[in-house]
Amino acid sequence: EVQLVESGGGLVQPGGSLRLSCAASGITFSSCVMTWVRQAPGKGPEWVSTVSGGGESIRYADSVKGRFTISRDNAKNTLYLQMNSAKPEDTAAYYCAWMGGGSWGQGTQVTVSS
Repeated sequence: EVQLVESGGGLVQPGGSLRLSCAASGITFSSCVMTWVRQAPGKGPEWVSTVSGGGESIRYADSVKGRFTISRDNAKNTLYLQMNSAKPEDTAAYYCAWMGGGSWGQGTQVTVSS
């Protein structure tokens, strides 16, 4: 059974930083392209970032480019999202996903507010 478990969400002030984690099990993690997706209240899902299995290929949405960094530790089967210079519009539930297998985590809430 595939399990993706996000953690690290919370309340952060504008301009602050937060690191999200996603622990994966039940998959050959190093072979999986992994993605972060977010969903703000009342809005549809928004793709944030994707990283290849070995970490050599990375893409970001324009809305987070230069502020967020995706990374992975294949030895720990863990995906990360470092959020810097947070903005109120980053407020959303953040999900990690293995799109190839149609698997999503339960999400972790990030709120950017003073």
